[in-house]
Amino acid sequence: MSRLRRIAVFVEEVEPGHFHWVLHEQGDDASEWVELSASPMAYDLWLDAFEDGCAELKRMVRDENIGPRTPGEDEDAPPVGPLSGGD
Repeated sequence: MSRLRRIAVFVEEVEPGHFHWVLHEQGDDASEWVELSASPMAYDLWLDAFEDGCAELKRMVRDENIGPRTPGEDEDAPPVGPLSGGD
């Protein structure tokens, strides 16, 4: 199975009383965070921005039982490559 992605929801206050949610994903270096998406509009309340950011993260998840995963092998796909055995 592919690994669980490390995605965080941040809320930034761009100016007093104007909040935006931002989704960041941890990069190859543990100290690096890459912005995935951000709210197109400002919210008056921090909590509204946070809740909508969490909702956006949930929309990215195809299977709620396993969470957001890195693209990887499809375990249900048929094997690829040469089969063992002689010609």
